[in-house]
Amino acid sequence: MVDIEKANQQAVEQMMEARPVVVGVAPAIDVIPGMHRDLLLHAGPPVTWDRMAGPMKGAMVGALIWEGRAKNWDEAEALLSSGKIKFEPCHEHSAVGPMAGVISPSMMVYIVENKTHGNKAYSGLNEGRGKVLRMGAYSEDVLARLTWMNEVLGPVSNAALEAMGGLDLRTLLGKALHMGDDGHNRLDAASILYTTQLAPWIVKVAKDSNTASEVIRFLGENALSILNQVMAGCKTMTDAAHGIEGSTIVTVMARNGTDFGIRVSGLGDRWFTGPAGKVKALYFPGFTEKDANPDIGDSTITETAGIGGFAMAAAPAIVTFISGTPQDAVNTTLDMYEITYAEHKYFTIPYLNFRGTPTGIDIRKVIEKNILPRVNTGVAHKDPGVGQVGAGVVTPPQNIFEDALVAFAEQYGF
Repeated sequence: MVDIEKANQQAVEQMMEARPVVVGVAPAIDVIPGMHRDLLLHAGPPVTWDRMAGPMKGAMVGALIWEGRAKNWDEAEALLSSGKIKFEPCHEHSAVGPMAGVISPSMMVYIVENKTHGNKAYSGLNEGRGKVLRMGAYSEDVLARLTWMNEVLGPVSNAALEAMGGLDLRTLLGKALHMGDDGHNRLDAASILYTTQLAPWIVKVAKDSNTASEVIRFLGENALSILNQVMAGCKTMTDAAHGIEGSTIVTVMARNGTDFGIRVSGLGDRWFTGPAGKVKALYFPGFTEKDANPDIGDSTITETAGIGGFAMAAAPAIVTFISGTPQDAVNTTLDMYEITYAEHKYFTIPYLNFRGTPTGIDIRKVIEKNILPRVNTGVAHKDPGVGQVGAGVVTPPQNIFEDALVAFAEQYGF
């Protein structure tokens, strides 16, 4: 009989002791395991073209046009539905992507290395909010921005990161939580800290002052400039906790706009899925719930690692973006303590007397307490080509935790 408590203690300990460091930027095909020319990675659990949500289809089309594999929607759709292009989850390739999460072979990605355990994870470069590829937009201006990011932002960031010897995300996130961030949708402080640390090295490695100014300005004006690096960092943390026999700790939560899926440490690489839910959101002017696509993206890896919605008590101002009251943010964090195994050693919340953030979702506690994990997230328009329409809070479907617990009992003979 396995010792669940011992297994869970090991899982959360390894998750917390992981020390992710951003070490560089490189083309996806050069660094992501298993990446090839005819592969597009996406957020969430596996999904086929016919079941893909509108924003994911838009991002797939945009990626093929940007890669030069198609000239327009019709050409891209024909290729995407032909079977020649393969679709696989980012999570199955040590990667993560916000919203649609599409990573194509030529795209530059951040390389994040867990210095404690040696594993790596990858994520693309963040475009900012609004009309962006990850939200399903693929107009000329969106693709032009991607080209600049690939040709200028990526190489300059890589040179700067190499020159400074990498950037420690765990330390940076610990500071940001004390400055009003939650580590997911509110990353204002973390993005400023990231830009401030990188800026002197950007100035040193950029080919001229105009390029340096352009890169620093882009990073500084994007309140989510560090989101993708944080997600990859959280992926290294949860991967460090994965594959521990007898553990009931969740190591992946991810959505593809159609399905919400989880993976559990002691249950291998099996996905447990259910329908992606509607986000309870605050919408941008001109948009309403009827415009919204169901929940989408890999950014729930932040909650899986103990920040994001689980750390909302550290970021009461986030309610101005996702709706609600500051007390709602505090209550969310307090509820998440009920379904997690530990309190984080390095991520603490000043408002709660520096109590560690709730860390390590335990599928047993989710069912026992009848409390679902709460996630804060952006909202994409249901139609491809539009982009972001709001932000809010959502929970996973309960059946995925029930199914995982049944599978655990069957596998371990309970």
